[in-house]
Amino acid sequence: MLKQSVIKRGKEISDYLIDIRRDLHKTPELAMEEFVTRDKIKKYLNEIGIDYIEFKHHRGIMAYIYKENAKTTIGIRGDIDALPIQEVKESEYKSQNDGVMHACGHDAHTTMLIGACRLLYEIRDKLNVNIKFFFEPAEEKDGGAKFFVEDGLMENPKVEHMFGAHVQGYLDTKVIESKYGTLNASTNSISIEVKGKKGHGAYPQNGVDALVAAAQIITSLQSIISRNLAPQDMAVLTLGKIQGGDAGNVICDEVKISGTLRTLDSSQREFIIKRATEIVENTAAAYRCRAKFNINENGYDALINDKDLVDVVKKNAEEFLGEGSFIFKDYPSMGGEDFSFFTENCKGAFFHVGCANKEKGITSLIHTADFDIDERCLSIGAIMHTLNVLYFN
Repeated sequence: MLKQSVIKRGKEISDYLIDIRRDLHKTPELAMEEFVTRDKIKKYLNEIGIDYIEFKHHRGIMAYIYKENAKTTIGIRGDIDALPIQEVKESEYKSQNDGVMHACGHDAHTTMLIGACRLLYEIRDKLNVNIKFFFEPAEEKDGGAKFFVEDGLMENPKVEHMFGAHVQGYLDTKVIESKYGTLNASTNSISIEVKGKKGHGAYPQNGVDALVAAAQIITSLQSIISRNLAPQDMAVLTLGKIQGGDAGNVICDEVKISGTLRTLDSSQREFIIKRATEIVENTAAAYRCRAKFNINENGYDALINDKDLVDVVKKNAEEFLGEGSFIFKDYPSMGGEDFSFFTENCKGAFFHVGCANKEKGITSLIHTADFDIDERCLSIGAIMHTLNVLYFN
């Protein structure tokens, strides 16, 4: 009965959630600049009456419901920052901040989490579990999930089960998607420095051409994926930027290359780093240059879902939205997701909420300038968060 009353109540507050999402969408803010966003979240939490904590060193908020003799503690996450993208779609809730837009759906995620706060707070007297609601800043830049982990907020009481959701424009509304095991790849920024010796282009024998060495390094690195990994293994090594040279008639003495590495497990990641280091150093030496392969260790680890919690999401989706509403994702995404900081500390499940509606022309993908959502997904996400908590009640 409690689940059915929550579903009914979640549908009743659909317009309330749409208003919140539109309010947030108008004032998007970049990572670590979420001042207005935080104030708006606080306003809505105050109206609900739920307790929360805010922080001085980042813009995050943690709302919570604590119960005496609680059976377990459950965490739910929603991210709050926006992207440096100029919105092109005209609407009454179009971004008012030039060059900044909620193009990844974080306004929707925040709204869903506020909705879950309201639904669960309204039935707080019937709860036997603790709940922590994480409004996460800087997901798009610094991996704001780690702030909550470093602040000790996964402890006292210890979060044992964690849920998070992301809207997806390739899924129709009323479809929920997830996957057992690895859902998202690890991410690391990489850079390569190649050093040679400057010389006049008319006398190449007097210089050591770092540009030629860099070109060979870029080409050779692509062999790691095609020739050093098994065909069924997935990994990405993308080099997207190269800088070097002073003039067209001068032998280049220094080149800088930058890119990204995406892998699905730590052993694969370590192998590629080792192999890339060998190729970079030895290829450079073959062209009389010196080179160094650098990797940013502050990336995200792979997001690995707990099978039992994915089954919880599946069960709730099918009971709420009907048989066939839950689908398993065939392959992991090579995109990063900092929800992995949470799942390193407890069992977790991350799932996707469909937000497309072909009849309304809402089919764009995240990180695009015309991204929008079918706003019916807001109550669906809030209800799913609530049902996932009630599974443990």
